[in-house]
Amino acid sequence: MLDRGEAAVIQLALNEGIQTVCIDEVPGRRVARLSNLSLTGSIGILIRAKREGYSFSMPEAIERMKKKGIRLSERVIRVALEQTKDMEN
Repeated sequence: MLDRGEAAVIQLALNEGIQTVCIDEVPGRRVARLSNLSLTGSIGILIRAKREGYSFSMPEAIERMKKKGIRLSERVIRVALEQTKDMEN
């Protein structure tokens, strides 16, 4: 089921001509794709931040997300760590 926040993000993107939205949950991602929007998730935002030179530890950021109850697949974690391993402080 699509929650209010995801619905608001998708509607705003459609109204404002925004091409890419950040949505992590499967139902929201499905609706966004059906609305012809490009997607990224929280980890994608963190990878981009690392590439742009922001200084933080990806392993620590992932651990904090998990402690807050955010579920991340092992595949997503592995990809994030692989893509940012040369950028760690």
